[in-house]
Amino acid sequence: MKFEGLTIGIPKEIMEGERRVAAIPDTVRKMVSQGATVLLEEGAGAGSYFSDEDYESAGATLIADVEELFEESDIVLKVKEPLFSEVKGKHEVEMMRKGQCLISFLHPAAPSNHQMIKTLAQKGINSLTLDGIPRISRAQSMDALTSMSTVAGYKGIIMAANTLPKFLPMIGTAVGMIKPAQVLVIGTGIAGLQAVATAKRLGAVVHAADIRPDACEQAKSLGAKLVDLDVPPEIAVGEGGYARKLPAEWLLKEREIIHGIASQLDVLFLSALIPGKRAPILITEDIVKSMQPGSTIVDIAIDQGGNCEITEPGKIVEKHGINIIGILNIPGAIPTSSTWMFANNIYHYLTNLVQDGTVKLDTSDEIVASSLVTRDGELVHAGALEAMGLT
Repeated sequence: MKFEGLTIGIPKEIMEGERRVAAIPDTVRKMVSQGATVLLEEGAGAGSYFSDEDYESAGATLIADVEELFEESDIVLKVKEPLFSEVKGKHEVEMMRKGQCLISFLHPAAPSNHQMIKTLAQKGINSLTLDGIPRISRAQSMDALTSMSTVAGYKGIIMAANTLPKFLPMIGTAVGMIKPAQVLVIGTGIAGLQAVATAKRLGAVVHAADIRPDACEQAKSLGAKLVDLDVPPEIAVGEGGYARKLPAEWLLKEREIIHGIASQLDVLFLSALIPGKRAPILITEDIVKSMQPGSTIVDIAIDQGGNCEITEPGKIVEKHGINIIGILNIPGAIPTSSTWMFANNIYHYLTNLVQDGTVKLDTSDEIVASSLVTRDGELVHAGALEAMGLT
């Protein structure tokens, strides 16, 4: 059987506000049926409304002490990167052991995660990041980034509407007409397109910008007005249709165009990413200062460092009269739907990684090669090495 002899551990997520979990009873049942021993920390699914009893019925063994879970597991499945545990007084990586396999969203290029990634390598932990999965047909069922981007695009706009001190739609009143809010979505990949669609449904006037022509066309098809960033496609578009890291002069030009329209905006939704690399800084502090007081920035690129240079990871802050949302776990705010998608994605990823009860770190497999972060004591992720200046 595929998982024969393997112990798979699923700890409770400890990031503040994170309510997702890396497995649901359905995926636990599948793993157990294929020979795995599944250890689940007590209460791990409670935030997503999956009970301990449901997990036990599916074949999981409940563990009260997460240190025991880390110690006994061959593979650890997590939603978010390892963090410092206030309950245990130590970092989750400290509880892990050499030769263990960790699968999660690690965002290894993000500066805030660099020390954690280096420690994983030093401890000899083999780690793989789900944000490195390539968007190829064979990997569609594993693509947690796409699944979570769908949630983040939807919920990010809802959060903006919650924060904005004015209506999103046009509102007619006895004393006059209130104009609709102006929304600009920068980066119209999966999250950005969902943001465009949600903002349109809520009645805003929606603008969209992306350096990739195909992404712009998709946003236009949803009713967005396009903002031309004037970057030639041969510079903007890389392998697989993804955005490339722009040379400094083109990035400066992009910022100048955004700066020119920033004062007209009520909501700025940021989701511009470069696969495996730090998110590009598109919004400088000067651009923020030029926006209308009370406007809102939602920076969902913050997991990879953020598109706005003054976004604070994990926080909602007001700077220069602008509300800046830098929440790191937006999908965790819709825990039942996002957990259902994530758990199925990570299960399919695991079935590709494991053969006959053994984890196969086969770098001839494009999926493994692009998501592998640390292996046998070494940091091997190209984007992380570049971001750390170690290339």
